[in-house]
Amino acid sequence: MSNIVETLSRYNEVCSSQSEKPDSHIIKVLKKEEALLKKNQKDGLLLYLAGNNHHYTDHRLGDKDAQILYLTLRNNLFITGLDLRYNNITDEGAQAIGALVQETVTLQDLNLMFNDITKIGAIIIASCMEKNDTITTLRLTGNKIGNTGGMAFAQMLQVNTRLACLDLGDTDLEIQSLIAFSTVLLQNFTLKSLVVNRPLLFTKQEEHTIHFAKMLKINKTLTELHMAKFDMRDHGALWLSESLQTNYTITYLNLSCNRISQDGVKHLTNVLRNNTHLKVLDLSSNEIKDAGAVALSQTLAGLNTNLTTLDVTYNQISGEGLCALADCLRINTTLANVYIWGNKLEQSAAIAFCRLLDSGRLESKNVDFEPYIVDGKTILSRLSNTIRPYYYWGASYGENPQPEIAELLQ
Repeated sequence: MSNIVETLSRYNEVCSSQSEKPDSHIIKVLKKEEALLKKNQKDGLLLYLAGNNHHYTDHRLGDKDAQILYLTLRNNLFITGLDLRYNNITDEGAQAIGALVQETVTLQDLNLMFNDITKIGAIIIASCMEKNDTITTLRLTGNKIGNTGGMAFAQMLQVNTRLACLDLGDTDLEIQSLIAFSTVLLQNFTLKSLVVNRPLLFTKQEEHTIHFAKMLKINKTLTELHMAKFDMRDHGALWLSESLQTNYTITYLNLSCNRISQDGVKHLTNVLRNNTHLKVLDLSSNEIKDAGAVALSQTLAGLNTNLTTLDVTYNQISGEGLCALADCLRINTTLANVYIWGNKLEQSAAIAFCRLLDSGRLESKNVDFEPYIVDGKTILSRLSNTIRPYYYWGASYGENPQPEIAELLQ
């Protein structure tokens, strides 16, 4: 099968052989893709079968659908991506997905986020990934694979030399699997992006952060690291900053929803002061306050020319810290995306950022606020713009869908 017509025909044949009625959602997507590809021929296709689009489907795919998709796609040479996010696939369906992973010769992107896969399914998929040499992006966000599942994927990274992006955020990882990942990444030189948000931790010693910091001193391949809800404190920020000062590969660092205070952010300014390759820094939902914002501003004003995106939303910053950030942007010409909502947006800060927009230093598409004047006072209202959730990954896994997916959503 090397085109969408043959894929649709094969799907109907498999359903007939399994005595199953073709799923209306899958049929609708395949026919829509067939119509789109008549306008714009492509060599490959991301098959978008997400279950959370209520405008397009009224039900979610299950284990039987996963089995039929495996039988349909195992010899397919056209489908390069499979997006099954927000469906009802369990460990039984994970067996079919694992078989597809093991047999495919073209599949590159696999998204299984927010299904019902547990440690059993995770072990199956991780084992099959050891034999796969095509998939570069794997996302399992929201599946409760636990510590055992995390250990299976850490073991997989010892063997797999193709995977570049792995998302295991909100999967109930524990400290043992986190340490396993930090250990494996000392020798894995393929993975470029790792998401380990919100692990389940029962320690106050920050061993997990320290292990990741030590890994970053050696690993020269990882470009994107997400450590949100990592229970990181100032001590962990110190360890991390000391390692990142000599790391020139990390470009996206997500430290949102931690417990970093003004002292911790002062440690992180040493990374910016060394002008490493860091381009995106997400510090949202921490506690850096005015002192932390001032420290960031002083560093960005003249010692850093690489950072392009800074998120300090919800950090208890008042007018003093926000005005300092606004002032540093008059000197710093590299920082283009700034997000400040959720702080104390006093009028002095509103005026300062309003002037940056009026002068053209900032663009409205790159900030999360819009100024307006009421009774002679400048006030900021909120825009829906946010930091791009992923930097290295393709648009299909970020906020903005690919053009063909956008048409499917209409």
